[in-house]
Amino acid sequence: MSAARAGGGARKPAGAKAAPKRASGPKRESAPKRGGAPKRVAAAPRGAAPKGGAKRGSSTRGSSADAAGKPRKPLSIAAQKAVEAKKVKHAAASVRKADKPGGGPRRRVGANGDRPIPRGQATPKGLGGDQVEGRHAVRELLIADTRRVREIYVAEDQDDTEILQDIVDLAIDLKVPVREVTRTRLFAQARTESPQGVVAYAAELPQYELEDLAHSKAANGAPPFLLAVDGVTDPGNLGALLRSAECAGVTGVVLPKHRAVHITPTVTKAAAGAVEYLPMTLVGGLPSALNQLREMGVWVVGLDMGGDTDLFDLQVANEPVCLVLGAEGKGLSRLVRERCDAIASIPLMGQLASLNVSVAGALACFEVTRRRLAAKEVSAPTS
Repeated sequence: MSAARAGGGARKPAGAKAAPKRASGPKRESAPKRGGAPKRVAAAPRGAAPKGGAKRGSSTRGSSADAAGKPRKPLSIAAQKAVEAKKVKHAAASVRKADKPGGGPRRRVGANGDRPIPRGQATPKGLGGDQVEGRHAVRELLIADTRRVREIYVAEDQDDTEILQDIVDLAIDLKVPVREVTRTRLFAQARTESPQGVVAYAAELPQYELEDLAHSKAANGAPPFLLAVDGVTDPGNLGALLRSAECAGVTGVVLPKHRAVHITPTVTKAAAGAVEYLPMTLVGGLPSALNQLREMGVWVVGLDMGGDTDLFDLQVANEPVCLVLGAEGKGLSRLVRERCDAIASIPLMGQLASLNVSVAGALACFEVTRRRLAAKEVSAPTS
């Protein structure tokens, strides 16, 4: 047997060229073995364009030419104006309202008209009134000096007005710490839309017993003059009502625990300090509280647009009286209406059918005061 056959093929002659290999397609990349690391791909040199053009999603807005080197088409005048207007709009939106005079960051408003209680602050368990906002309300808080004031926050970079100077002087006399903070921090702690650059933290308002209010006389010796609210949930209305009631000589206020707003920061601000001089009580049920007042000799008068007696015809000169006001729209509830000795209404001469509860309450309170003053002048001895 020859050597060529023994080797399994013919020996190539010396000097013969090798046959060209068959052209093959592109090699398919083999999948990496399970658990094995993928092959590292060599990075392209810095500044070199990636193969196949720009990556998907990349933008060439920042350059004056596109990927092919052609110059970009300039924007039209209308498009340039639209871009500029958008920039101005975004710049204005990025400015925080806390940095603007008299403004603050708008936050969600709760069901009672106040912002949610900031994290870390305790929820009032009684009447409330522990956070007082607004310049007049804070000044009256310090002047009344009926409860302890823990500290006062004053926003920096605001005009030094007379009322602000009064607040600082009164706080120094009462040894109350005054802290000057940034507008942003003050508005973060505030629960009203406009705290006027002042927020005070004090003890909650004291609660009185219903019996004490029924027998408490005014400073001038007049019989008890009470005010009860039924279903008033708007803090602005309640605050304005309390302010009018205090000016009219009301000696006590009855508030229900449920389905009614209590003394929130919005109430104290709208009341402008009246909460510091009005004794108040919380009752579990207003109908039962009215029954107790009637048993103690207090004449209960409800104010409702469907009343059968004119407000200006009531005989409430020298009797202990309690005015009951209902919510706007609903008026007095059925159970409260049944506990009243009389239902009075305010005569309306215009086209509208009702008044704001704070306005109606102010009229009723001052009508009682007017009759008492008139009766006092009649009974006074003439010289």
